[in-house]
Amino acid sequence: MDTEDTTSREQQYEELATAHGGYWRYGFVDHAYLFNLHYPPERFFDLLKSQIHELVLNYPVAQKTLAGWVGDLIDQPPERIVVGNGAAELIKIVSGHVAKKLIVPVPSFNEYANAAPAGTVVEFPLESPSFQLDVDKFAAEALRSGSDVAVVVSPNNPTSLLVPKEDLIRLATQLAKQDCMLIVDESFIDFANDSEQVTLERDIALYPNLAIFKSMSKAYGICGLRIGYMLTDNGAFADKVRSGLHIWNLNGFAETFLKTAPEYREEFKLSCDQVREDRDHFYEHLSSIKGITVYKPDANYIFCRLPDDAPSGPDVARELFVEYNIYIKHCEGKSMPESDRYLRIASRTQTENTNFINALSNILKLDSNPISINK
Repeated sequence: MDTEDTTSREQQYEELATAHGGYWRYGFVDHAYLFNLHYPPERFFDLLKSQIHELVLNYPVAQKTLAGWVGDLIDQPPERIVVGNGAAELIKIVSGHVAKKLIVPVPSFNEYANAAPAGTVVEFPLESPSFQLDVDKFAAEALRSGSDVAVVVSPNNPTSLLVPKEDLIRLATQLAKQDCMLIVDESFIDFANDSEQVTLERDIALYPNLAIFKSMSKAYGICGLRIGYMLTDNGAFADKVRSGLHIWNLNGFAETFLKTAPEYREEFKLSCDQVREDRDHFYEHLSSIKGITVYKPDANYIFCRLPDDAPSGPDVARELFVEYNIYIKHCEGKSMPESDRYLRIASRTQTENTNFINALSNILKLDSNPISINK
C-alpha cells in the first residue's frame, strides 16, 4: 500500500471513531458491531418488499399493539412490556429521567452512564483479571451510595461474561430491601449456552424490583430497525418508562418484524446455534495465539488482553483497519485498569474469523503459520 493510500485509510479510520453506524457503506469487515449475521430469514425481507408502499405511506401502530406483539414472541403479558426505539431509547429514559442515582459495574456498556445527568452515576469497578461481578459487594455499594437503580449487563459488554442467574437473584433480593430497582440487560443472552435456563425472563413475576432490558438488534440481527423492550412486573416502574415515549416511537418496518417474528422461531433458534458454533471455533483458535489472554465468551464477541510487549490496543486496531480492512473495538477509555491492552472482537463467519486471526498474528509477529478453519 503506497503512502497516499495509507493516509486515506488512516483518515477513514479516524472518521469511523465518531460514526456510530453506517459501517456497511465503507466496505470493511466489521468485527466491531455485535449482531447475529444469520438472521432474519430471507422471507422476512421478501415480505418487506411486498409491503413497501403501505409501510412508507401509513402511520405505524402505537405502544399497546407493539407490547402485545412482543408478548406473543416472548410469551409474556403485554402489561409487563415497554417497547422502545432500540434499547437506547429506554436507557435514556431510565438513566436520564427515572433514576435519581444509578450504579453500574465497569467496564460495561457506556450508554447507561452516558445518558445520565452529571453526578448521578456510581461506577463499581470489576476487579481484574477476572472481571467477575461480586454481587454482595455491589449490593453493599448500592446501599452505601443511596442508589435507586442498579444496572447489570449479562453477558457483559465488553467482557462477554455471564453473571450466574443465582447471583442475580440474590442481588435482586438484597436490593429490594433498600427499594432499589435492578435492571438486568440481557441483550446477548440468546448467545449463551443454555440460554433458556440462564435468562431471568421466566422469573420476572417473582421479583417486583426487577426489570429486564433487551436490545433486539443483537440477537435478531436487525440493528437498522431499532427495536428494544423492557420486561417488568413492576407496574409503577413500567408506567414511568412508558410516559417518556412518544406515541409512534417505532416505524412500520419495525412493527412488521415484531408482528411476524413468531413465525420465524425455528430459524431464530438455528441462527443462534450457528453463532455459538462460529464463536466457539473463534475462541479456540484465538486462544492458540501465544501470549494473548482470551476470556471464554458467553456472547457473540470475545474479550482479550494483548501481551505486555505487543503494540497497544489502539495501535493494533488501527493497523488491522489500514492494512487488512478489518475494523474492531479496542477498549482504551473504558473504566478499567490498563484499558489500552484490551480488545473486543465480534465473531463473524468462520472464514472471516480465520482471516482475523491470521491478520492479528501477523501484526503481533507471534505466529508466522497461517491457520485455516474448515466450515
